[in-house]
Amino acid sequence: MNALIPVAHAQAAGAAPGGSQLAPLLMMVLFIVIFYFLLIRPQQKKAKDQKKFVEEVKKGDLVVTIGGAHGRVAEIEGDTVILEFERGARIRFSKSAISMDNTKSVNAAVKKAE
Repeated sequence: MNALIPVAHAQAAGAAPGGSQLAPLLMMVLFIVIFYFLLIRPQQKKAKDQKKFVEEVKKGDLVVTIGGAHGRVAEIEGDTVILEFERGARIRFSKSAISMDNTKSVNAAVKKAE
């Protein structure tokens, strides 16, 4: 037990009295800034792009839903679209069910094939 007392005194003597409270605060601010620029901001940009894409969908566009259904926009009624599939099948979807990423990749592949 007595062997530990000199070690404790040495550690206490080496410590700066009234240590800086600024370093942990700066570290927290740095983490928040990094978190914002790497996670929050890109997600907000993607949501904004998706909303703009859905608003620009028009009759005759080839689209893909988030469920994977491929079809052509037959009608637009407010917040819903009616997609027409092969053989005349029509299904009503919410505009928010249209996937921007999948639609763009399918349309790029169609244009490339032509």
